[in-house]
Amino acid sequence: MIILIIIIFLALAFDLINGFHDAANSITNIVSTKVLSPVQAVIWAAFFNVVAFWIFDLNIANTIAKIVNNDAINFTVIAAALLAAIIWNLLTWWSGIPSSSSHTLIGGLAGAAIAYAGWNVVNREKIFITFAFIFLAPIIGLLVSATINVIIVNICKKAHPKKAEKWFKRTQLVSSGLFSIGHGGNDSQKVMGVIAAALMIFMAQLKAKGLDVPQWANIVQRMDPVTHKMVIDGNAFPIWIPISCYSAIACGTMMGGWRIVKTMGSKITKITPIEGVSADAAGAFTLFFTERLGIPVSTTHTITGSIIGVGVAKRVSAVKWGMTFSLLWAWILTIPISALLGAILFWILQALGVQ
Repeated sequence: MIILIIIIFLALAFDLINGFHDAANSITNIVSTKVLSPVQAVIWAAFFNVVAFWIFDLNIANTIAKIVNNDAINFTVIAAALLAAIIWNLLTWWSGIPSSSSHTLIGGLAGAAIAYAGWNVVNREKIFITFAFIFLAPIIGLLVSATINVIIVNICKKAHPKKAEKWFKRTQLVSSGLFSIGHGGNDSQKVMGVIAAALMIFMAQLKAKGLDVPQWANIVQRMDPVTHKMVIDGNAFPIWIPISCYSAIACGTMMGGWRIVKTMGSKITKITPIEGVSADAAGAFTLFFTERLGIPVSTTHTITGSIIGVGVAKRVSAVKWGMTFSLLWAWILTIPISALLGAILFWILQALGVQ
């Protein structure tokens, strides 16, 4: 019971760190265009992080819970994965690198599970799709944002510049709110999946002892009529899990991630209100689309691709490609480094007798 409480604490701590680490994703454009002050922006983003609770199903939570086979997960694996994700997130935040919190968690979970039970325990299909979207998510964001931006510019080319800018600053409040909803729904669910996995271990232990499972820990599963596999029943999810996860990420967002805001807001390309609307709208579209499919993409990758897209729509030279390629390397390395950290931490925790 004590280790379960520690894991839940670590999961919510990761969610909090995820919030301020990825706050830049939600507020970079709206701060860069001076639509809102930094303090106003994080409050705005945090509010819409919580709004996601009433919009999304738990498709991504179920995917995360199935990244590795259930028989290869124990409390030590989950604790190692969370610690690895927290360490990598803090290191990249301190360095101002907008890496993926999502891929950090997935990598840590996969690495710890492999250290525990070998390579065959990893759900290769889930990992492959997730890895593929390291590239696909920013490409989708880039293409959609460039398209939106070109359409808007052509429609508004006869508009008075000052009036157009004023109107798009207001519109950017809507587009950034939509992106923050996608951020909250996408990233909070990853932690829900980890907590669900821990509770399923707890339930198995209680049932093995012939004890009843308390309602607060009951994770209900059902047969998916399409895939014929057991999935988490989102309608029967203990309410305290989504409430605590959405609240934690919202609080983290309110703390801000100013080091990464600087990288995202000025080191890739300069953003105008029109371009901010295009980038946020494209990012929101990508997150809503992938959430529907249950694919845990990176909000960082998504919004970065969208920002590059509006830069390319102006001219290719408007994008600072040197910084972009540096970010790409950080993205590619996140999963393997997090996996290595997860494995090392698993062996350390195992040696210390954590069960």
